[in-house]
Amino acid sequence: MSVKELDKQYIASTYNRFDIVAVSGKGSYVFDENGKKYIDFGSGIGTLSFGIADDVWAQAVGEQAKKLQHISNLYYTEPAVKLARALCEKTRLKKVFFSNSGAEANECAINAARKYSQDKYGKDRFVIATLKNSFHGRTLTTLSATGQEHYHELFTPLTDGFVSVPAGDIAALEESAKNNTLAAVMIECVQGEGGVIALDGDYVKAVREFCDKNDVLLIVDEVQTGNGRTGKFYSYMNYGITPDIVSTAKGLGGGLPIGATLLGEKTESVFSFGDHGSTFGANPVCCASALTVVERMDDKFLFEVKRKADYIVSSLKDVKGITEISGLGLMIGLKTENPAREVVERCIENGLLCLTAKDKVRLLPALNIPDDLVKEAVEIIKKSL
Repeated sequence: MSVKELDKQYIASTYNRFDIVAVSGKGSYVFDENGKKYIDFGSGIGTLSFGIADDVWAQAVGEQAKKLQHISNLYYTEPAVKLARALCEKTRLKKVFFSNSGAEANECAINAARKYSQDKYGKDRFVIATLKNSFHGRTLTTLSATGQEHYHELFTPLTDGFVSVPAGDIAALEESAKNNTLAAVMIECVQGEGGVIALDGDYVKAVREFCDKNDVLLIVDEVQTGNGRTGKFYSYMNYGITPDIVSTAKGLGGGLPIGATLLGEKTESVFSFGDHGSTFGANPVCCASALTVVERMDDKFLFEVKRKADYIVSSLKDVKGITEISGLGLMIGLKTENPAREVVERCIENGLLCLTAKDKVRLLPALNIPDDLVKEAVEIIKKSL
């Protein structure tokens, strides 16, 4: 039986896969079972920060796997400590909790916010305000936090304690705090699964001011936007604010599963022994891989991310068949006259892998993608419209 036939027989039918069997890759190239070569503008949904089989990443993973592939959080390990220090130094946040995914990082952020609020104000102050059109994960609680009704329909009853308000409407956020039950506000600076929509800068600053005024914590979900994706190390840095809690994953591991929740001054001591945990969290191999990503995110590299993004946007902004371009950095959404799925399928036929997000074509190339491949990909998109 073929890979596709075996997939249909043995794997749960949760993914509407494109008609490709990927077998190998290098950098920003992917090769299928027939040897066809594709430029990768999806990067594992933004996880392959330095592309496929990056030499620095692969060496760190291999060396750590030969020394200690796992132990547990009952013991100290050097890769976890080094990664935590690097994250704190780059963000000026204070402590890190490691997990395995974005959803788990968001679960930890929610737990931290609720515990902080309960410790200070009592058990009735536990509500988390999120934004309509947001996406925070697929666990029952992070689905409950997600501000899109169609994700909720099959899994009720949801976890209690979440309210979604329209993005850009500070009055609606203020209304949500009137009964004094609000513990935190949770936002994505760019709503990825919601259509690659960047929040307005004045609104983000107003949210920060609202949180300060009401002693409500600000959580920024950097699962997809973080680790250089938007041209800053984390997307909130484009807005001139500092969150109280940051969740991150995807591009952090460069292709291996790792999540992290960063805690600021208010929340750095919120957890005590046994309050939270993760069996595979801070896995030494995953931490070693993530450290190779974080250590290379200097100002020069991030400038290049923005430069490549500007080239893509400027090259496509007046192209017939594209009606809107959204996003930030190398997290780009294209609203197209033809259905997004059809455009992506034609891109695949023409040798380019990209994604969808709602009604848009979504572009998430590796952050170090060479200029010549960026230019070639732009031409394939034009051809595929």
